[in-house]
Amino acid sequence: MSTTLQTERTLSLSLHPNVQFIYELALARLELEALGAEWEPTDDLRTFRLVGEADCQLLKRRTAYFQSINGDFTDYHCLQRYNRTRSVNQYLTHWIYPYKGKFHPQMIRALLNVIGARPGDTVLDPFIGSGTTALECQLLGIKCIGIDVSPLCVLISRVKTESLQVLEAIERQSKVAAPFATRDLEQGILIKEPIPHYGDERIANFFIVAEMVAHSDRARRRKDFVSSFHANVQRMLLSVKDLKEASEALGLQLVYPVIQKGDARCLNLAEESVDGVITSPPYSIALNYVENDAHALSALGYDLCRIKEEFIGVRGSGQEKFRMYEQDMRESIREIYRVLKPGKHCVIIIGNITYQNEEVDTTGMVRRLCSDAGFEEVRAIEKIIFGLYNVMQKDYIMMFWKP
Repeated sequence: MSTTLQTERTLSLSLHPNVQFIYELALARLELEALGAEWEPTDDLRTFRLVGEADCQLLKRRTAYFQSINGDFTDYHCLQRYNRTRSVNQYLTHWIYPYKGKFHPQMIRALLNVIGARPGDTVLDPFIGSGTTALECQLLGIKCIGIDVSPLCVLISRVKTESLQVLEAIERQSKVAAPFATRDLEQGILIKEPIPHYGDERIANFFIVAEMVAHSDRARRRKDFVSSFHANVQRMLLSVKDLKEASEALGLQLVYPVIQKGDARCLNLAEESVDGVITSPPYSIALNYVENDAHALSALGYDLCRIKEEFIGVRGSGQEKFRMYEQDMRESIREIYRVLKPGKHCVIIIGNITYQNEEVDTTGMVRRLCSDAGFEEVRAIEKIIFGLYNVMQKDYIMMFWKP
């Protein structure tokens, strides 16, 4: 056939081997439907047969949960091969910095498909965290606005998505011995004096994050700081080169996101200016984001006691913390509703927690606040969580629509 439209006689899709959970299967089906494909499962339950006509090329370039179409590997399967880690979900620059509570990139790519985000659209993540949404938007040619109150999150997200623009300069700088003198690294002062000499904030940010990973390695894994820093620089550099190679090999039209420090409760965005929202707000007391990254925030020169008053879910203590969290979430959801265009979707990934042996219905609270803001709930998909400090067992992918 001369077109990308194929029929059921010639088109079948195979799931990735790592697809194991019900929520992944649900998202795989939803992304097929969103991309205009009608399907039916085969007997092995890991292969889908397309019914009627479908855009084979579109499915190949965009789907997240499928390994191959008619034996041809999907773009996502190819991207996963550019991986410097042992985790299947940490390909390209996703691995940079061990941020707790990261999204699975595969899930975010699928959700971008499900909400109908297309190249040229703008997707907002007002709690950008480690930048997963921004990088997946970049790979799909979708504009992204990422906002976070944490200067560390802004820094990490920018490095993952912006370093490609200054790759050659980063590589040249990595070969210069002076900025990486052992005496400076041992004192942890790399980020102070040498920065002005880089001449470009994006170059400086790359080496600052390499240092932040070294601080994490020393604090959490007792690794030698200097050796860790040098190893991080080289592995990060290879991952940015992987991003360049992958984008060229697959003909990707990368779009660079806008990453800003800001407050989700008061977004500096015009009304009805974004085409979709995908985000995961702080999980109340399930994870203290200031305490967890204290080593990095301190190395960046921030006062932990002062900065925690800016973080949603960290402010206050005891029952007051829950009251403040609910108010902060109310304001954030109202802002999300304000900036989202009518007829578009918002996805919030959130879960309940256990506090003093009692379950706190955070999911129900978010559902109520979204309804109060004017959203209509489309669906909620249950997702199992493993090992998050034993305070959460599952969370929910909650999809809302703005009428």
